[in-house]
Amino acid sequence: MSLRVGSTRRTFLTLTGAAAGLALTGSLPEIGSAMAGATGRTDRRDPFTLGIASGDPLPDGVVIWTRLAPEPLAPFGGMDRRPVEVQWQVAEDEHFRRVVRHGTTQARPESSHSVHVDVRGLRPWRHYWYRFRVNGRFSPVGRTKTAPPADANLSSLSLAFASCQANWEGWYTAYADMAKRDHDVVFFLGDYIYEFGIDRGIRPDSNEPYITQQCVTLDEYRQRYAAYKLDPDLQQAHAVAPWIVTLDDHEVVDNWADDAHPSAPPAQFLVRRANAFRAYWEHMPLRLAQLPKGPDMQLYRRFQFGRLAEFSVLDTRQYRSDQANGDGTKAPGPESKDPARTITGAAQEKWLLDGWTASRSRWNVMAHQTAIARLDTKDGPDVLVPMDTWDGYEASRDRVLGGAAQRKVRNLVSIAGDLHRSVASDLKLDFTDPASATVGAEFVGTSITSGIDGMDLDPGGATLLKENPHMKFGNFQRGYVSCSITPQRWISDYRVVDKVSVQNGAVSSRAKLLVEDGRPGISEVQA
Repeated sequence: MSLRVGSTRRTFLTLTGAAAGLALTGSLPEIGSAMAGATGRTDRRDPFTLGIASGDPLPDGVVIWTRLAPEPLAPFGGMDRRPVEVQWQVAEDEHFRRVVRHGTTQARPESSHSVHVDVRGLRPWRHYWYRFRVNGRFSPVGRTKTAPPADANLSSLSLAFASCQANWEGWYTAYADMAKRDHDVVFFLGDYIYEFGIDRGIRPDSNEPYITQQCVTLDEYRQRYAAYKLDPDLQQAHAVAPWIVTLDDHEVVDNWADDAHPSAPPAQFLVRRANAFRAYWEHMPLRLAQLPKGPDMQLYRRFQFGRLAEFSVLDTRQYRSDQANGDGTKAPGPESKDPARTITGAAQEKWLLDGWTASRSRWNVMAHQTAIARLDTKDGPDVLVPMDTWDGYEASRDRVLGGAAQRKVRNLVSIAGDLHRSVASDLKLDFTDPASATVGAEFVGTSITSGIDGMDLDPGGATLLKENPHMKFGNFQRGYVSCSITPQRWISDYRVVDKVSVQNGAVSSRAKLLVEDGRPGISEVQA
């Protein structure tokens, strides 16, 4: 379907104002105080059950986050519906002997008592430790790191990226491994939660209502985030490094596209989207600039790590045309090739290309949701590709990769998720011609848990390797990707877990893939 952003959003604001207001303040207003202490006694419960986090690092600042929830799965997190004073500290040492920034803020009920402190005045490219305090009780201590100065000549950068963490399908062993490794920053590329209800799962709480029921209202999304954030391995991964996040589809509903989803007409769907966006912001270490305005949220943004690397974080859900050919896996055709259709929207596409024009970075990175490389899933001469990836938006892909080639973008790298499998590919100007010019490299990471255990190479993965000559590596286990970057080379280390269906599975490096400065594409695969 064609984009109808303006008219549909005006309809949302005029016809569903009451629903929109409800979306932003909660859908259970009749419930009274759930917090002990209304009698004036000090509440002795732990308010920091959901941990702490930091994110969106800048040379002089970082966001620090927590949410007060002494009863995290109860309505309002077990909090009384009143503002709560929260003290915060940032220090140069983990024992807080050298506190460099501190202050007091309010955790307010309309934001589910979440706290987003945009700490500024910090020194670039150094570690800091942070914590919060409520009613005399301290939160866990988190470690974060600021970005380097924009003109810094960095010798190295270490990052991890992950996606797709359906908690009922396994244990977060990959996060335990990630937390032990020294990453400067972590990118999360979508599907932090899954919105749909399930009827079975791996974990003991998989049959609880907060997992088995579908999320539609704001309170249901809030509860789902709380259920996920209770995981200790996820909390630890957040506590050791700043995260840069973007969302995909399951933070709202499977395969949504702008204002379109089969579950509801556009005006009604946008109320659900407003609920989902609000809960997402409340639970992520994001700035006020990302605070949703109803069903709209500014998520695409850019981060620079000296002259070494620049990251363009994309949003390929909020502005995309509806999926071609009714979605699913289909043969390419006139609709998927239609130049009027877009996966990024015109404004974001221009922002991306303009950023590349101005870039002076050694490595230029697209951090986004799903594969931009072609994925022919059909064995034999026929071609079948997923309509939900960039394959369903071929003109968008051609404009972006062609634009990178025209601008002579140095060392283009794409990092993505969504597929529940690891896929590493050369990025081609024309994926139908193996001899076409290579303009970059793509590393798609597998899921943290979604898909349960998997295997080294499933039949679908074997077909992908056979039918897509630009694809250099594939794997169907769970895990994440750890990347080491220097001016001379980019190494992606695919960390995989043998089993997520049990606790404490074994984690190992399945493959290391090399991209060399000045040589587009993947130079070497150490498998």
